[in-house]
Amino acid sequence: MPELSELPPPSAAPMLDKIDRAILRLIARDCTMQLATIASQVGLSATPCWKRIKRMEEAGVITGRVAMLSPERLGYPVSVFASIETADHSEAWIARFAELVATMPEIVGAWRMSGDVDYLLHIMVADIPAYDAFYRRLIAAIPLRNVSSRFAMERMKSSPPPI
Repeated sequence: MPELSELPPPSAAPMLDKIDRAILRLIARDCTMQLATIASQVGLSATPCWKRIKRMEEAGVITGRVAMLSPERLGYPVSVFASIETADHSEAWIARFAELVATMPEIVGAWRMSGDVDYLLHIMVADIPAYDAFYRRLIAAIPLRNVSSRFAMERMKSSPPPI
């Protein structure tokens, strides 16, 4: 298996050199790392390193800097992946569904899919009754053909993109 530094860049990615990718790997692991430390680890002084980070922010490569939080310690140990099927694919329905997803804080990830499932939702809740309450609100809010829920038993990996 090739090392991450040997992976070819994705075709849609802006031109990033090895130093840019090294910077991204460092801040993806710890966004609180001091600029001087990042610069030292990638072989630059602080100013050129800062300019590279700013360029990648402006290009939309870096979209934010966040802390990784423990769902379990915050009281949300149950992760549910819900496959959503709808009979309505109109622009109005899609816009309404997107608005609904945005208003439901339990939904922490949402994707429009290809294939036999239209949407995939990642939902975090405290327990099964909390998911049942969420589910009832969801199906009351918008017409759906089918909702199929899968409960995660264990998170095996959570990582940034392969840079």
